[in-house]
Amino acid sequence: MAFDPSPKVQALQQRLLAFMDEHIYPNEERHLAQVEKIGPWQVSTVLDELKPKARAAGLWNLFLPESPHGAGLSNLEYAPLCEIMGRSLLAPEVLNCSAPDTGNMEVLARYGTPEHQERWLKPLLAGEIRSCFAMTEPAVASSDATNIESAIVRDGDDYVINGHKWYTTNATDPRCKIAIFMGKTDPNNADRHHQQSMILVPMDTPGVRVIRPLPVFGFYGTPDRASEVVFENVRVPVSNLLLGEGRGFEIAQGRLGPGRIHHCMRLIGLAERALERMCRRSLSRVAFGKPVSQQGVTLERIADARILIEQARLLTLNAAERMDLVGNKVAKTEIAMIKIAVPAMACQVIDWAIQIHGGGGTSNDFGLTHAYAMARLLRLADGPDEVHRAQLGKLELRKHS
Repeated sequence: MAFDPSPKVQALQQRLLAFMDEHIYPNEERHLAQVEKIGPWQVSTVLDELKPKARAAGLWNLFLPESPHGAGLSNLEYAPLCEIMGRSLLAPEVLNCSAPDTGNMEVLARYGTPEHQERWLKPLLAGEIRSCFAMTEPAVASSDATNIESAIVRDGDDYVINGHKWYTTNATDPRCKIAIFMGKTDPNNADRHHQQSMILVPMDTPGVRVIRPLPVFGFYGTPDRASEVVFENVRVPVSNLLLGEGRGFEIAQGRLGPGRIHHCMRLIGLAERALERMCRRSLSRVAFGKPVSQQGVTLERIADARILIEQARLLTLNAAERMDLVGNKVAKTEIAMIKIAVPAMACQVIDWAIQIHGGGGTSNDFGLTHAYAMARLLRLADGPDEVHRAQLGKLELRKHS
């Protein structure tokens, strides 16, 4: 099984690595300090400074496959580039490759009308606006998305929307101009997977209220701009519905497959950087008369971390290739496997890195607390471990029934 990057991807890797060294790593501390100071309702000036540099370097919208708007990379070609971006929580947005915009842009590219694409996709691709995805609800167990209670009701030429959402990433961002909202248009349909629809809701529509930012392990804005949003008698045109009534799950599966693998690609980069920090710290510190790097437990953890990362990378590259060859739906087994394995791997590797750093590892000085918050969040986002394990187990049983 060979996953050697093509010459085209190798060239992009070199440009991206150089961009990370010149622009991303030197600005990380300044960006995080700004985010902590200004909070989730404002935007770090670092982003505005670096985005034009990324566009000028040709490192923009690399994520979007099979589209004239992106770099034309397959999932497998994008994987090593996404991993490099994932080494920093700053890089994905600087390169216009961050969630949830990537998933929303893919939805608009695949399922949006020419009018939707002109109004929303073009400014998203240009980095002029941001977007959010309103699916999870506080009142129900949203790990089972058929539980969603939000209503989308036809009224003449409009739909009227009512719902209470949370973990709606980006909603507090002043640049967030459009939401993709999931709710029920046909709650009495016998097929629970055809009750839901998705619809575009401009964030300035009357009745849309962003209630509050939600902290992720105490962090607001980094690693996530999680938010609570209420939609109360929100009225939008019928033309804002995506694909048709009852097709929300179809869109969700088309959206979440790429979203899940992108998260995993980024987490591999995050884990790699945590391992680097673990090694450097252990080489620079002395305890009980010898470098920490020579302590037996340290060597074991470094070795185990390398094995875990390589296993996760191979699983992810295999899933990317399968998605390219047979499509997201057929590759659901491979996607489920990486969604279980990669966040768990990242949590473990980052935890070992924190331990090597001692008490300092629990501070914000080494970037490990932010990294752990992101990895732990992704054991829940886009479906919790338990849901993916259940699906994977059922798929395995079908082979023998």
